[in-house]
Amino acid sequence: HVQLVESGGASVQAGGSLRLSCVAYGYSISRYCMGWFRQAPGKEREGVAAIDSAGNTKYADSVKGRFTISQDNAKNTLYLQMNSLKPEDTSMYYCAARLTPQDCTVIGVAFGSRYWGQGTQVTVSS
Repeated sequence: HVQLVESGGASVQAGGSLRLSCVAYGYSISRYCMGWFRQAPGKEREGVAAIDSAGNTKYADSVKGRFTISQDNAKNTLYLQMNSLKPEDTSMYYCAARLTPQDCTVIGVAFGSRYWGQGTQVTVSS
């Protein structure tokens, strides 16, 4: 049974930072492709970041240069470091596991993941 558990969401001021964590149970995050997507009420799901088994990373243009995805295989934990947060980053953030090495992109993570967690809320006020 695979379970992804996110944490770290909070309410912050614009310009602030947060680090999201995702612990995986029943699945090794070092396999294939992991990532983060976000979805706000009434808005489309948006892929944020992806990382493959070799550690290669991809980012949405909207977060490039501000967010960093990383993983600690020993802890089986995925991270998303978010800096210079903007009000438009306000959303529910989900950790996701894509069970194939192909198309390890933000779109692949957002729309082709086999597992995702319950989400953690990030709210950025101006």
